[in-house]
Amino acid sequence: MDCLLIAVLFAIFVAIKPTRRFTLCMLPWFLFGFIYSSFNFYPNYEFHSIDVRGLYDAEKALFGINTAAGRLIPGEWFAIHHCAVLDFMAGCFYLCWVPVPIAFTIYLYFIHKRDWANRFAWAFLTVNLIGFIGYYVHPAAPPWYAMNYGFTPVLHTPGNVAGLGRFDQLVGLNIFHSIYGKNANVFAAVPSLHAAYLLVTTIYSVMSHRRWYTSCLFGFICVGIWFTAVYTGHHYCIDVILGILTAIVGTVLFEIIWRKLHKVFPKMGASYTY
Repeated sequence: MDCLLIAVLFAIFVAIKPTRRFTLCMLPWFLFGFIYSSFNFYPNYEFHSIDVRGLYDAEKALFGINTAAGRLIPGEWFAIHHCAVLDFMAGCFYLCWVPVPIAFTIYLYFIHKRDWANRFAWAFLTVNLIGFIGYYVHPAAPPWYAMNYGFTPVLHTPGNVAGLGRFDQLVGLNIFHSIYGKNANVFAAVPSLHAAYLLVTTIYSVMSHRRWYTSCLFGFICVGIWFTAVYTGHHYCIDVILGILTAIVGTVLFEIIWRKLHKVFPKMGASYTY
């Protein structure tokens, strides 16, 4: 149903002349939503076995924290050691992971940097496609799953807010409960695309020569999301590192393709600028 709605909305906006150019610029975002929604129809755990124990053991070996109760993964340690200030900041950071990149695309479009808006949006989609392939190549459970359910995969497990529930309690709203209650697939922890999104945004903010404080703000949010992913038990440190690598590889791959296309079609970006 979500996929059909996305397709209908896109067709309507393309058909209307005043919104056609903007809608085509936002095409990668429509594709992103369409592909993500399709996970409900083609779950990754039907293509490959789910990694629950292996990732947990690797995290404990590489990044484990020694305590009196034994060695804990960072997610387990933060579940015990947390505070209201970090809980609030973590929620704010995680609310930025998709809205900020979308807002940046729209911002570039309306300041007449439409070549950069188009370029960033397609690079963002490229990073997502690489990440989505990772989900199917290696289905993996997040830390909160191992902490709550153990190491036996249980299909159709509902989404879980994990440590982000503390933010909902602080503000008195079910923001993350409503978001993660509709999670398309909980066994899609590797790579962490949360870790990738603001890194790509920061890279293109620098490349497009935005003001230094804009790039610094994106970079700050980016690091905040990396911390939040581990702090709230939504991702392992391993997931975050692989998400960072996904962003770098996807961006470099897209830029290579983009530059080659520009050599063949030198006026390719002309329709996006004034």
